[in-house]
Amino acid sequence: MASIRIERIVHAPAEQVWDAIRDVGALHTRLVPGFVVDTVLDGDARLVTFGNGMTAREVIVDLDDTRRRFAYSVRAETLSHHSATNEVFDEGEGRCRFVWVADLLPDAAAPVVEQMMDRGADALKTALEAANA
Repeated sequence: MASIRIERIVHAPAEQVWDAIRDVGALHTRLVPGFVVDTVLDGDARLVTFGNGMTAREVIVDLDDTRRRFAYSVRAETLSHHSATNEVFDEGEGRCRFVWVADLLPDAAAPVVEQMMDRGADALKTALEAANA
């Protein structure tokens, strides 16, 4: 099973970053605008449309305000397994560390997923630092 871990230091308070992540229907407006162009809530899932035209159904597994942890699972024909988490850790002085971990099968999908996660983390950092400026 492929496991991908992406981290970014974000120059914004952990509470502000977590507030944007926990707003699960606002990926396209608050968290990663441009990288995601639309998000539609559908029961316990969200339908995400990316800027490159790809779409994904993400089942929301857990939203833990105490740990600042969001867990979800992508349902797609190209993946036999996918589980992921976003976590936010306070780094002091108006900074935090954003950690995104995904475990997936097949292993062959990892390069594409990792590239998307990397771009998504960059978009998150850019949007939330701009909102904090």
